[in-house]
Amino acid sequence: MLKVEAVDAGYGSVDVLWEVSIEIRREEIVALIGPNGAGKSTLLRVVSGLLVPRRGHVMFEGGDLAGLAPERVVRLGISHVPQGRRLFADLSVRENLLLGAWTRQDRGRIAADLGHILELFPALVERLDVPADQLSGGEQQMTALARGLMARPRLLLIDEPSLGLAPIAVQGLMEVVGRLRAEGTSILLVEQDVAVALRHADRGYVLETGRIVLAADARALLGSARVRRAYLGLGVDRSA
Repeated sequence: MLKVEAVDAGYGSVDVLWEVSIEIRREEIVALIGPNGAGKSTLLRVVSGLLVPRRGHVMFEGGDLAGLAPERVVRLGISHVPQGRRLFADLSVRENLLLGAWTRQDRGRIAADLGHILELFPALVERLDVPADQLSGGEQQMTALARGLMARPRLLLIDEPSLGLAPIAVQGLMEVVGRLRAEGTSILLVEQDVAVALRHADRGYVLETGRIVLAADARALLGSARVRRAYLGLGVDRSA
């Protein structure tokens, strides 16, 4: 579905990514893990059109995305839920969600989609008219994810959904992520909690200092000595 091929990217004269290649298949969750500053958010920005790669290709369903404006990328079926939520603080939850659908042409289906999304996030039903800056952290993250879904994406990019949230809120969000995959949405997940990410993913990539250094089935990465030492704070399990 998505193929990133030998991408180099950066900001100004500073390179951040070098020869990065990843693939995402239909109806799968792929985790992208690595230390802070490795370039994970930069890669999501490249895929969503917010950053043009210096070299390489970003192919989505056979077409090259490189150089396309972000709104065109959204119309093609990719939605980006950025780190930090980036909600419109003074607007209500309802207004934030409806803004997620602004590129759509099928206006008649928006109300039905809003109803379905509120089934996924029932805690938002009674918060629809509340300004976004009055929500709890968990409610803000639900709103950010729900807003991304209002574009009806086939591929959803999610950047650090668990940041600052209690474990029970993280569990609820990951249950929704699993349900989205079951409904046919492919997901590229950047997540600081490596154990959570890999337990819910099908496959994973490890990005360090701008380069992919490991790529494997999520279960294999969970058992990898390198991942266990660097990201889980564990020693090597000789029986794994």
